[in-house]
Amino acid sequence: MNVAVDTNILAYAEGVNGLQNKQAAIALLQALPPESTLLPVQALGELFSVLVRKARRSRADASAAVLSWGDAFPLIETSNDVLLAATDLAQAHQLSLWDAVMLSAAADARCRLLLSEDLQDGFTWRGVTVTNPFASRRHPLLEALIST
Repeated sequence: MNVAVDTNILAYAEGVNGLQNKQAAIALLQALPPESTLLPVQALGELFSVLVRKARRSRADASAAVLSWGDAFPLIETSNDVLLAATDLAQAHQLSLWDAVMLSAAADARCRLLLSEDLQDGFTWRGVTVTNPFASRRHPLLEALIST
């Protein structure tokens, strides 16, 4: 089963929102099987921006972090089909285009879950369910994946 990871999980792992969130994000990412944990290219682009703007890292440091994450997990590219589906998704469900691209990319890669603290927990589109991995009660598929 494939899962996609949203930007906020990576940002937390980079220490953007404190030590407690960093530790939780790193523990989560280490528990996930690396071969079936996918990163949308969109997440890496957003991570670069967050690290430069919010965390005040140099562009070189942000770039190094993005490259490191890209090496750690398989990537989901944003194709023309992903973008077109995302525009429909954004229109139909009042999502930002960037959130819709993330979800559309996850669907294109046949992910069952999109791990995100920012998107609507439980929202399902084209077989992908958004779930907050830090919720007190984890989605059963996520729980099964990290307990193996």
